[in-house]
Amino acid sequence: MNYPLKNLKILDFTYLLPGPYGTMILADLGADIIKVENPNNPDMLRMLPPVVNGISAVYAYINRGKKSLALDLKSPEAKDIIYTLVKDYDIIIEQFRPKVLEKLGFGYNDLKTINSSIIYCSLTGYGQTGSYAQRAGHDINYMALSGVDSFSGKKITGPSLHGIQIADIASGAKNMVIGILAAYIKRQATGEGDYIDISITDGVFAMSAFTTAAYLEGEPLPQPETQMLNGGGIYDYYATSDGRFLSVGPIEPKFFQTFCQAIGYTDILQNVDFSPETVHRHKKRIAEIIAMQPLSHWIEVFSNVDACIEPVRTLEEAINNPPLSERDMIVSITSDNGTVFKQIGNPIKFLSQKYIAYSAGVPLGYNNDEILQSIGYNKQQIQQLYAKNVIAKCN
Repeated sequence: MNYPLKNLKILDFTYLLPGPYGTMILADLGADIIKVENPNNPDMLRMLPPVVNGISAVYAYINRGKKSLALDLKSPEAKDIIYTLVKDYDIIIEQFRPKVLEKLGFGYNDLKTINSSIIYCSLTGYGQTGSYAQRAGHDINYMALSGVDSFSGKKITGPSLHGIQIADIASGAKNMVIGILAAYIKRQATGEGDYIDISITDGVFAMSAFTTAAYLEGEPLPQPETQMLNGGGIYDYYATSDGRFLSVGPIEPKFFQTFCQAIGYTDILQNVDFSPETVHRHKKRIAEIIAMQPLSHWIEVFSNVDACIEPVRTLEEAINNPPLSERDMIVSITSDNGTVFKQIGNPIKFLSQKYIAYSAGVPLGYNNDEILQSIGYNKQQIQQLYAKNVIAKCN
């Protein structure tokens, strides 16, 4: 298969979610990726249940299409291995706190002396500069510090946790991918590599496009339920009589009119007034109407009505119904030990062919021998590395 990123060769020093999710995107598109892990402290995703035939289903998904090298980076021998690999694997992605790899001899300047056109990307919570650079953090912290949480959720209950890691994926992983591909295109044109500094908090802040752009030009400090898209307008979730929810998003006039007609609330159309007091009154009435019927009723009502109204589905319902069931978003991927995993498909669709890494994430150190032999190590030398615990393998 002629994968679009088949010429990208990447050493992946990332772990948990942000970095590995980003390198999974690149692997699905054909990048050749070696995931380097500490044999004494491997990626924690390997321990997440369920574990099927020795492999975490989560790890198998997020690290599909990648080779595994279990290497103690603190060992003297690690330098020889990484320095040799860097001559060919000329894109480096790391997720440690600033200066950690530099202290081990694997910083940007160290590797640039070996390969002058290297692309080196550091993905962290707060970036390489500033007073927060060395702080620990997770998705919830990046959302909080970016200011986004302050105008999300409800006035009474405050910020709400999300069911997915928005900051890690939408900010961290995807900005990382964009940066790497941009640097690669630049290198194709100029021959020059580059260093990329990705801060997840920067990315979350940049995602607050409407709200922050308005505030920077003098609009009031945003609060929960004060804006059209954060609960201050009709755009919201409404409970049905059976305890389910309906998403209501008719912000355009034509959709709003269609929605009101469909639920039988036509009084509002006689005098459309969207002042805060009036909107509150309308929302209360809409909530009362929707709460009179079960979700199945509203699904039927809006099945052929184009008004930006959809049910809040369970994960099971989402998987088994359109649009996801019609878009190859559930695929079967086989691991190297023969285990078949059901996994999330590639959301990037090409007309020419389907691109996905057809190999689930492998056990720790699974590709040690193959990788070392490819750079000139013989079997005896490899066995010596095992004996000295420079490399390790999980059988």
